This record gives sequence, structure tokens and C-alpha cells, in this order.
Amino acid sequence: MATIYMNCTLWHGDDQAAQANAWFAVADGKITATGTGKAAQQPGDTIVDLGGQFVMPGLMNAHVHLSMDPYGATMTNQSETAVALRAVQNLRLLLHAGVTTVRDCGCPFNTDIKLKALRPTLGEPLPDIVASGRPMSMTGGHGDFVEGDNGETNMSYLVDSPDEMRKAVRTAFKIGADNIKVMATGGVMSPNDQIDDTALTVAEMQVATTEAHNKHRTVAAHAQGHKGIQNALDAGVDSIEHGIYVDSDQVAYMAAHDIYLVPTLNAPVAISRYGRETLPDYMSRKNDQVKDDFFTHLRMVFQSPVKVVVGTDGGTPFNSFDKGTAEEMALWVDECGATPRQALLGATKYASELLRQTDRGSLTAGQAADFIVLKADPFQDIHAVAQVDKGVFKNGQQIQ
Repeated sequence: MATIYMNCTLWHGDDQAAQANAWFAVADGKITATGTGKAAQQPGDTIVDLGGQFVMPGLMNAHVHLSMDPYGATMTNQSETAVALRAVQNLRLLLHAGVTTVRDCGCPFNTDIKLKALRPTLGEPLPDIVASGRPMSMTGGHGDFVEGDNGETNMSYLVDSPDEMRKAVRTAFKIGADNIKVMATGGVMSPNDQIDDTALTVAEMQVATTEAHNKHRTVAAHAQGHKGIQNALDAGVDSIEHGIYVDSDQVAYMAAHDIYLVPTLNAPVAISRYGRETLPDYMSRKNDQVKDDFFTHLRMVFQSPVKVVVGTDGGTPFNSFDKGTAEEMALWVDECGATPRQALLGATKYASELLRQTDRGSLTAGQAADFIVLKADPFQDIHAVAQVDKGVFKNGQQIQ
């Protein structure tokens, strides 16, 4: 027996146009068939009339920090219990916003890895988690923060040689990491560096990519300044995170080598809009220095063949989990010249490729029944994905 959803406009999550007067069937948490017109029915099937609404794959967000509270909790000296509780709360917010798969890009205590393992036993539907665990940082680099009630551990694996990187990456994979996050540059939120500072060396990051690719896993590089972006590309990473000062030659290289960009534009925008009165001066100052350049460079990227993937840096100041994904997609279109199709592919097909979640991200037979139902067509207005009362389905189960 299946549930047949009929009378909808269906976008499969590919390069093709959405289909009007469409239907699709779901059984055992998967899509079993799709079509247009009248669906074939079997005795016992349940019929759901969607009233002409728009259906698309569930959104994917490829860069969040589940441990963080965007509205004030400190990034440092957090207890493992507080991190775990906050991560579950943030996963709930993401799911109700239509995000059915998420990648954490740096989590203290490897909490994302542990939650991924425990997710089937938590007694509630949550997004699928692609876990990175603790990131890789040089001593004193972006990511070198103390955690725990008494600062007894570090946010990151601190690595200062290729051998130390090899040991840390192998340790991360031993405990279940899907992805390795490396810090190639300084960042806006670290007090003792600039975003154009280089951090991990090419040789150190090459070890990470070799070890990851040997295990069919990925490496994401926090890379904001131009030189650090180049170092990360030379090391063979799979994605550049942020990429503020990417140039046209680097974009051409990324397109030729199928390297993805995850810009997280919502992070600097949120700091600029809401954080001036409360955030440290160094954070606002660095953010102001780069935000306009970020927009300029992304306009260039969206004119290229590079695959750009939706990620928000959710959890950074005022960068919410419930609204951030839709806000990111809208910024691409409204401010950077992306088409709605680019934004939608960035949250579905391209994200599923980068995250190695190719059993999700499209609505075709055999794929997971992760989908959202919208009143309006996001190809006509990307803001349609921000609908608060959208229908959200995870593995065929309706969440809201």
C-alpha cells in the first residue's frame, strides 16, 4: 500500500522544469513512482490531494554549527551537555524550516557525530546529519577555542605538522566523521587574526585530503582570504567554505575540477544587520571590511559554471536556524544575481552531490521521501521557500 500525492506541481530536483498536474507515490519512506495526469491506484492506497501546491525535495544546508546559539551563548567553555541539548533544539528548528539534511561544519566534543549515531533512538524525526566533528586548526588559528566547564578540551584538533594532521584525521574517521573541516585562513569571529591570514599549510591540508579521499570522504576548507583559498585548492579540497576573496582564475579552476563553493552569505549579513550594538568591535570591524567585497565576488561566481551550495553558517551571531536557509537563498537571488534555479539546485541537487547524500535531494523512484509542499512556486519567487507553514515531510512522515 502506498500514499499517492496528486494534483501538484512537482519539481524533481534536477535541471528539468517543474511538472504541472503531477502525482507521486510514497511507500516505506521512499518515492516509488511519479507521473502526470491520473495515477494508477491499488486497493488500500491512500490518496492525498495537494490542491495544486508546489512540491520539491527537502532543503539541504551544507554548513551549520549545531552547537551554537545565534542569540547570545558564548562559543567557548560550553559543557558537553549544553552543546548536545542545543544541537537537538537546532535540529528541530531546521527540520520545521524544511531542512531535511544538514552538514555540521565544526562541533565541539564531536557531538554531531554522536547525535548522528543516536538519531534513530531519539524518538522523533530529525534531519539527516553529515558530521564533521571537531575541525582541524593550527595552534592559535581560527577554531582554537577552549571548551568544557573548565576549558579542559579544545573546539578543534590542534595540528602543526603533516604528521599531526594525519593522526587527527584518522582519529576523526575512527569515531565516525563523514567530512573533515580544515581552517585555511583566519576569520571574522576569531579575535587574534585577520581573514587574509593563512593558517594550515598546503602540506598539512594535502594530508587531510589524501586520508579523506582514501576513505571516499570529503574535506571542506574554511577559506576567506585569497591566498588561503589558493592553498586549499592546491591541497585538493572538495569545497571552499565562504570564499570571500575568490578570484576569476580560482573560479575557473573550481569549475574545471568540480570543487564546490559554500558561501554562507547570511553570516556577514546577519552580523551587519543585527550585531552592531552587541558584538565585539573586532568582529564588526572585520565584517565591515569584507562584506561588500563578498557580494561583488559572488556576483562573479554566479556567472560561472561553479556549483554553489547552500550553507548558512547557522549559529553564528543572529544567524538563525529557523529562517537562515531561506534567507541565504533569497540573498543569492536578490543581491548577487543568482537565478531562482541556481538557489534551488544549491539546496538540493548540488548539495546532495557535495554531501554524498545522493539517495536524497531528488524526488524520483527509489529516493528518500524528503519533500516540502509550498503554496507558491519558488521558481517565480524564491521567497516562497520561506513559507512558515509549509508542509515538511521526512522519510514520508509529515512533520508539519
